[in-house]
Amino acid sequence: MISVKRKIDRPLLIIVTFLIVVGFFVFTSAALGLMNKTGASFFNTVTSQSIALLIGLFLMLLFSFVHYSHWKKIALYIFLLGLVSSLLVFVPGIGFGHGGAIRWIDLGFTTIQPAEILKFGFVLYCASWLTNVQGKTDKFMYGLLPLLILVSLAGIILLLQKDTDSFIIITGVGVAMFIAAGARWRDVFILGSFGVLVLGGLIALRPYIYDRILTFINPSLDILGSSFQIKQSLISIGSGEMWGRGFGQSIQKFTFLPEPIGDSIFSVAAEEFGFVGSVVIIFLFVALLFRGLLIASRSSDFFARLVTVGVVILIVGQSFRNIGGMIGVLPLSGTTLLFFSQGGSALLMVLALTGIIFNISRYQKKK
Repeated sequence: MISVKRKIDRPLLIIVTFLIVVGFFVFTSAALGLMNKTGASFFNTVTSQSIALLIGLFLMLLFSFVHYSHWKKIALYIFLLGLVSSLLVFVPGIGFGHGGAIRWIDLGFTTIQPAEILKFGFVLYCASWLTNVQGKTDKFMYGLLPLLILVSLAGIILLLQKDTDSFIIITGVGVAMFIAAGARWRDVFILGSFGVLVLGGLIALRPYIYDRILTFINPSLDILGSSFQIKQSLISIGSGEMWGRGFGQSIQKFTFLPEPIGDSIFSVAAEEFGFVGSVVIIFLFVALLFRGLLIASRSSDFFARLVTVGVVILIVGQSFRNIGGMIGVLPLSGTTLLFFSQGGSALLMVLALTGIIFNISRYQKKK
């Protein structure tokens, strides 16, 4: 088998194009609700997201022509940039918080969330490290220990920011890449046990996590408090019925639904496009997962294979974490729905990573 240069994988391009287009239209509709609820400018909100989208599309196009092997050379520097920039949020006058969490850097003309840079760098450096120790991941010093160090470095900073969900997502991505690199199931079990202990500690130390779990178990426990968002989300989703109210016709986004352009945006989509539209959105993410894994399986380069696995698990895992919280099959989180929710940093990150996968798809095995 040899690797040959070909065009970008067309099915993946179609899937990503649909996610971008559908996501932007849903965001535009949801932004109307934000204007009504907070008085925020609809024009400014949509313009800001549009600028991020255009820059992200440029990065996606650019990275689709940059040979993926170059990322291996600078992966460590990108990861270190993610760590350092994530620490800057704690510097007075630079970082700022919202809703009790400190996660953003104020650049004056805009804000960025450095956790997205950290996710980008983590995927690339994790793939680079696992490639360098290929065939040795069954040894503690080359496999499990370095992964624990990488996850801990990122995790400590994210947990200090009170960004538990990003920590969980990065951990899941690291484990998935570790398995793809040939890890022993014993080590995976050790990681799972360690994760359970860490989660138990977080529940004990952070009451809001405990409240989320109680709300997940009993959504009617405190309908004016911790259960308010899930109740309003389920009302919004249920009122969409089979075919939905129609584009722009969501009622909940104007009234009680919290964060209609943020973590509740799937509820807006479900109300406007109904059960059928919701299934289509979920199907697009599932299709992205399977197409990405197929591209990974066809790659003759170990680094390219691991990067692809990491990227698709990151995108689909974070998105399903959001959807699961909105429909009540997972505890609520502050995780956004990629391609849909407001957040220029997340949109830039996902489009840039997608561009790398496009480039990887150009070099596939051929008999």
